[in-house]
Amino acid sequence: MMRPSDWNPLFHRSLKIVICTAFLAMPSVAFAQKKRSKPAPKKAKIRLPESVRQPGKVDMDVKPVKHSLRSSVKSAANRLDGLIENKLISEGGTPNDLASDEVFLRRVYLDVAGRIPTLKEATDFLASDAPDRRENLIDELLGSPDYVSNMYNFWADTLRLVDRPTNNIIGEPFLHYVKESICTNKPYDKWVYEMLTAEGKSWENPAVGYQLRDDGMPLPYIDNTVRVFLGTQIGCAQCHDHPFDQWTQYQFYELAAFTTGTRTRIVKGDPGFTKTNPANAMITEARKHYDKGRVPGHMQRLIRANSYRVSEAPRAMRLPHDYAYEDAKPKEVVPAAVLWGEVPTSAKNSSPRQKFAAWLTSPENPQFSNTIVNRLWKRFMGVGMVEPIDDFRDEHPCVNKKAMAFLGEELIRGGFDLKELTRLILYSETYQRVATDYTLTSGEPYYFPGPTVRRMTAEQVWDSLLTMAVQNPWPFQRPTTQEFADVIDLDFATATYETAAEKAERFLSTVDLGARRKLERTHSYQGNTLCRASELVSPVPASHFLRQFGQGDRETINGSQQEATVPQILAMFNGPITHVMLEPGSSIVDNILAIEKTKDRIDAIFLSVLARRPIPKDRVIAARELSQQTNDNVGYGNILWALLNTREFLFIQ
Repeated sequence: MMRPSDWNPLFHRSLKIVICTAFLAMPSVAFAQKKRSKPAPKKAKIRLPESVRQPGKVDMDVKPVKHSLRSSVKSAANRLDGLIENKLISEGGTPNDLASDEVFLRRVYLDVAGRIPTLKEATDFLASDAPDRRENLIDELLGSPDYVSNMYNFWADTLRLVDRPTNNIIGEPFLHYVKESICTNKPYDKWVYEMLTAEGKSWENPAVGYQLRDDGMPLPYIDNTVRVFLGTQIGCAQCHDHPFDQWTQYQFYELAAFTTGTRTRIVKGDPGFTKTNPANAMITEARKHYDKGRVPGHMQRLIRANSYRVSEAPRAMRLPHDYAYEDAKPKEVVPAAVLWGEVPTSAKNSSPRQKFAAWLTSPENPQFSNTIVNRLWKRFMGVGMVEPIDDFRDEHPCVNKKAMAFLGEELIRGGFDLKELTRLILYSETYQRVATDYTLTSGEPYYFPGPTVRRMTAEQVWDSLLTMAVQNPWPFQRPTTQEFADVIDLDFATATYETAAEKAERFLSTVDLGARRKLERTHSYQGNTLCRASELVSPVPASHFLRQFGQGDRETINGSQQEATVPQILAMFNGPITHVMLEPGSSIVDNILAIEKTKDRIDAIFLSVLARRPIPKDRVIAARELSQQTNDNVGYGNILWALLNTREFLFIQ
């Protein structure tokens, strides 16, 4: 279990390191100085973009939690605590103490809002004596744009969200669809069903983006879908019977038979498609209008994007030519069949894709509810009840079957409301207890005496630094589906070169990646766009702070990394994103400048960085540092920089 006193020596060591080796690299800091005999320095130049220096309003209508359900959620949380504690005690363990308000405050902000609290937010909560202050804060955060941003990052890692899966597929409408589904709190079963059955162009029905993410890879599509939504890895069975599980290659092809007829391109008979592909014909026509026939890339992207249209045209699934098992012959037609259970009666007369989606999302399919319960449990507790979270099998037993079953039942009873399920977990004493320092590699089952100590995700680090650095971390949001539809849609039955050229120019100047990167640069500091991670073009470059801190390239499911690296140390120690906090006009500088007393300034720095007030030893160290500097600029900057480079900052207690 971690207490502030456990982390404190790291603050002292970090302060020593900063003082000894970073003094010359420290930027000009605009903290107010004590009166001294020498002349005051010239006023520092403001280098932060104006757009991030003034508080802004986020244009997002987030669906709040149902306040009328608070008492029932609290009762369910109490029952969950009982199930957790019964199992824990039966295994010889005891629950941890409840965490302090300071620890809870920082934890819940990071877990729900994806960032640390601001100085005002921390001060207001810690000053409250309301008996239900924790529940009030949870409910407030669950209804905030911060929640949407944070959960978007969670799903971006799981669904491998990228703005452009290929050069010609416009993926941005799907990314906005995911964000909007979180914002409106769309029931999880409905959301997944939409993604698995959607038809049309990506800006007409953006849920088709899920299908287009694995365009041209029908077998990996099935593997990824089952892994994400059913927590089952059947990929090995694509080529041979699974060596470590029950799944056979024949079963894999039976399941893939449901979606084998999914088309992703326009075909003859579609509007404008008679003898030849209209996209090819239009590009051929465009070549006549450009020097040496070099059609600009943005025009080709717009035209090609309109040739992608998801539709269902059922066809036979056949076994591969090298099928080697005795239960069937190579190239034999395989009938569609589910892995377990049955297709719901209500979907018996539906299309193959609809049958597959109805089976996967059915309340009668416990693996569907168990998988999302396990994913969210790990998100907030640090460890899943089943590990790995996407590999349910006998060799990976659930450490608390009763608790998982209860949460699954509550999810179904609530109409697959993920926000209310999250609320239940956060209300529990299990979540609100002191954290335990535990790692999966220990080989010991974890029975949840409390959550585990976790490193922040890359997005949590980035968004937390922005919280301290800028007043407005939302200078822009990613483009909406409608913004794409307005500039990119072509009707090949009536479109001409002239109409395509006009739309291509609008596309280039508004929502094409080049225009978006140009927009990002107007809100940048030393090449870093000062905006929430959820709004940045995905994936960010490999050199970006987010990638240095473990954000994946979005090519693999849950591809983010949590390991510490040397580039991370350098980025925190002397990178642009940490320098920005010490720039004149930054949020934390403005906050400190508004405070008169040295003691209160030190309090404000600790509350801003760690969401707690300094303990007596912290005050002694900070006072000693201030007394040793020729001006308070360097002293306050050293304290801030030292706190940023402690384990306490980068970890969630």
